[in-house]
Amino acid sequence: MQILIIRLSAIGDVVMASAVIPALRRAYPEARIDWLAEPPADAVLRAQPELNEIITWPKGDWKRLLRQGRLRALTREVIGFARRLRGNRYDLVLDLQGLAKSGLWARVTRAPRRVGLGSREGSQYLMTEVVTRPRGDERIASEYLRLVEALGIDPGAFPMAPAVSDGDRANAEALLAAKGLTGNFAVVAPFTTRPQKHWVEGRWAPLADRIQQELGLPVVMVGGPGDQEAARRIESQAGEGLVDLTGQTGLTETFALLDEASLCLGVDTGLTHAAIGFGTPTVALFGSTRPYLDPATENAHVLYSALPCSPCRRRPTCGGTFDCMAAFEVDQVLDAAREVIRS
Repeated sequence: MQILIIRLSAIGDVVMASAVIPALRRAYPEARIDWLAEPPADAVLRAQPELNEIITWPKGDWKRLLRQGRLRALTREVIGFARRLRGNRYDLVLDLQGLAKSGLWARVTRAPRRVGLGSREGSQYLMTEVVTRPRGDERIASEYLRLVEALGIDPGAFPMAPAVSDGDRANAEALLAAKGLTGNFAVVAPFTTRPQKHWVEGRWAPLADRIQQELGLPVVMVGGPGDQEAARRIESQAGEGLVDLTGQTGLTETFALLDEASLCLGVDTGLTHAAIGFGTPTVALFGSTRPYLDPATENAHVLYSALPCSPCRRRPTCGGTFDCMAAFEVDQVLDAAREVIRS
């Protein structure tokens, strides 16, 4: 049995989709199971022992060739990539993204069975089967659970399966030691792609201070290079208990920090979802988006303040006040943190 999973992006979606891996492996213990993803989401899967291969779609490289007018080189790259996919002779392809770009690659494999999840943008015509996404299911990774059940596979507990390599864990521990952190610590993940998913910036520093004072945990702040300016503002308002590592760790090293942490507090970002997947006590703050309300574990809690306009997703109507996120006070978040630590 040769199986290809396609979920190209984004990081949080790949983390949640990783729950499919152990379910497939139990059902097909001798199968070859590969995953097609694009950077940076492909890094999420590198240490996953139950995958045979991570196939990276070099979309960024192809765009660069196109901008440079190197059409002949681009054509060679595309043809070579397509031949590679076809050459693996997949029996089953699972398109977990359901978009035109993912559906196209599913069709290129020429697999006799191609199952799409909520396929749209024309990709439904490239599938042999389409599984409808569930409506009203508040459980984390519910859509991927639906697909596994549609395949006739027992999903079991269906935990997410992010993984960390020994090298990334060692690098993360060395970085913590260099910052003087050798015991338990909390992680905050304040940053994500859209401003309407952010919590009030001025509340992160007092939250970090109170976690240090009342829970006895120093706080590590994580994020990407593009988040460093906002991180500096937060750090300048906080006490000595906040260690800013924003932009100083790669994605997989950040995952190692999340796996080692005693607590995570974050917004709707892949890092928050990954913390839940690692079993780290987690508080997630959702407002304009609501990817799930049930994290399927007792040591994680979702704070969600439903307003008449919620969830607005990519089309906020509040004029930038983001009242759904502003509704969370520091006391409320800290109480939720105490609760998940006790669980």
